Order: sequence, then C-alpha cells, then structure tokens
Amino acid sequence: MAEFIYTLHKARKAHGDKVVLDDVTLSFLPGAKIGIVGPNGAGKSSLIKIMAGLDEVSNGEAKLMDGYTVGILLQEPKLDESKSVLENVQDGVAETKAMVDRFNAISAELAEPDADYDTLLAEMGTLQEEIDHKNAWDLDSQLEQAMDALRCPAPDADVSVLSGGEKRRVALCQLLLRKPDLLLLDEPTNHLDAESVQWLEQHLEKYPGTVIAITHDRYFLDNVAQWILELDRGRAYPYEGNYSTYLDTKATRLKVEGQKDVKLQRRLTDELQWVRSNAKARQTKSRARLDRYEEMAAAADKTRKFDMEEIQIPPGPRLGS
Repeated sequence: MAEFIYTLHKARKAHGDKVVLDDVTLSFLPGAKIGIVGPNGAGKSSLIKIMAGLDEVSNGEAKLMDGYTVGILLQEPKLDESKSVLENVQDGVAETKAMVDRFNAISAELAEPDADYDTLLAEMGTLQEEIDHKNAWDLDSQLEQAMDALRCPAPDADVSVLSGGEKRRVALCQLLLRKPDLLLLDEPTNHLDAESVQWLEQHLEKYPGTVIAITHDRYFLDNVAQWILELDRGRAYPYEGNYSTYLDTKATRLKVEGQKDVKLQRRLTDELQWVRSNAKARQTKSRARLDRYEEMAAAADKTRKFDMEEIQIPPGPRLGS
C-alpha cells in the first residue's frame, strides 16, 4: 500500500468565478480522523465530493491511492427505492456477505466424498483471511446493532416513502457497514438523536480507516477529530487537535500575528468559552452562533500568510509519538 491514502497536488476548483480551492496540496495518511470547517461556501462539500470521485478539480491532481476504497455520505443520499430498508443496508455488505456464504458452502462441500480438497481448502484459506480482515464473522449481528443504534426504520419498510432524515440514517448505516478505507461524511449527525450520535462517535473513534467529516456539531468534532482542516478563501490550513484546540490555537495565532482588533479578539475568546461550557448542547441555535464564530475568525484572518505547500495529516496512532 502507498504511504498516503489520498493526495491533492496543486489542486484548483472553481464554480464560475468563485474559486474554492486555489493551488492546494494535501497528503492524507491512513487512519486519520479529520474535521473540515470553514465559512459557508468555502468549498467543504466540494472537497469531499472531489475526494469521492463525484467531482473533478479544474486544474492540478486529485488521486485516491491504488488499493484503497472510498465511500461518502451526501446530504441527500440516493437509495434503491425498489428495495426495503434491510435490503438497502445489506447492499453495503453484499460482497462481504457473499464471502461468508461461500466459506460456509465450502465447509459443506468438503463433506462430499469426491471433493477436491486441495482446491477447496486453498479457497477457504483465502476467504478466511479476507473475512478476518473485515472482522465479518458476526456480520448479521453487526448489521442488527448498527440499524438499532442509528434508529433506522423497520427492516421491511418501503424506502420510497421514507422521509429525508430516515433515508440519511439508512444510507449512513449502509456506508458504515461497508467500511471503506476513506470515509467521507457530510453532516453525519443530522437527524440523529443524542444516543445515536454518541454511538456514532464511539464507532468512528475505533474506525480503522480515514474519516473526514463536515459537521456543524462541534461537540462531535471535539470527541472524534484529531485534526481540523480549515478551508478559507481557497486555501487549506491544518490544526492538530480537536475543535476546541483549533479555536484556542487559532485565537492565539491571530494574536501573535499582530491582529489589532481587540474587540474581535475578545469575541473570539468568548465564543471559545461558550463552546467549552455548552459541551452537551446539540441545538440548532448553536449552529448560528458557531457559524458566526467562523465568519469572524475568517474576517480576522485575512492578512495571514502561511507556507502550506504540503500538508501531511498523520494517522491517529502516530499522534503524540
């Protein structure tokens, strides 16, 4: 496998006259847990769509390394409306389920007197390695637990009549069970209750692949993210740590760089304190205030100049070592 799971090299993306990525070079290592933040229209969704292969850069290069898989949760995901909820969720593990079924079939074939033991045992060994790697021996149990934790509709429910929120929960469940190496999430906590969000946080903390999430739920980022990637006016700026660390580091950096707007600096500090004191809040009204924080921070940050020719975001296990 390559050292990096995904790379952008001098990538540029424009929507008409608006440039959302401007000569950006990023290198992501396997296992990283990354939150993407930035003002509305900064290109957050555009970036993960490019990484998912759903969009292309205008110039430069964007590449998923060979041997890796990618999956994305869109804000309006598409499901197979001819199938039930359970069948849609099972689509996420169809390949893995086929391997488990084949393994079990081989076990039965080995009992036949004229079985080709060498061939069957070789195939069985290969399947066992794949199933072990995917931790899929209890696949049915994993599926049931995930559907329950995410409050998916009844397994036999008709997908065509589900609400938008219900479809997102089914799509999220399907994607998590598929276990892509690069997991891209656009507002994953939307339409989830507090218990489901807590389960999702715990699941992603242990997720073996790279997770990149866009979310207004800053407490989710505090609990999951190990890096924050800020997009602002076409550039990308990395901060090591969770969202609270990002707020603290950014406020300090702006101060060190000589920003003179003392009133704005005080507001930034107040917002950080508010975030820390409302760690249990997951209300819609929180979003507006946090969005205002990002807009203020962007306004205060217009003069900063960083040399960001290459950003290497390491995997979780290497942090602090």
